Amino acid sequence: MTTLLEKFNKEQEKKLPDLRPGDTIKVHQKIKEGDKERIQIFEGIIIGKKHGSGISATITVRKVVDGVGVERVFPIHSPSLDKIEVVRHGKVRRSKLYYLRTAKGKKARLKKKDFAAAIAPEPASEEASLAPEGREPEVSTEVAE
Repeated sequence: MTTLLEKFNKEQEKKLPDLRPGDTIKVHQKIKEGDKERIQIFEGIIIGKKHGSGISATITVRKVVDGVGVERVFPIHSPSLDKIEVVRHGKVRRSKLYYLRTAKGKKARLKKKDFAAAIAPEPASEEASLAPEGREPEVSTEVAE
């Protein structure tokens, strides 16, 4: 039996891309100024993700502007967020990238995550594909009598 609060929270959750620390993302946020509303984009690296994947989940996004680091914490299911785009995936081995706060120059860069594509060569003929690996297909030289 689900409570009304759990039901409401399920309705508020958004469908989001797979967000991981090390990803460079663009966060499109709705900004209200007076009676006007506009979208502001914040592009940076996810340095931390907290509170799981539920309604209260947050991500910390960091970018450097004019040599000054700027970090913002976004509740990912907030109605003020229009959308989140993943620009690139970074190769990291930590769940929290707080070391990027003090890293300068090349140390502050993350490697790009490459996805290997396995490409198998096409078999030459049907007989070759049926032969066990590492062996040539046997060809019979017997003459039918």
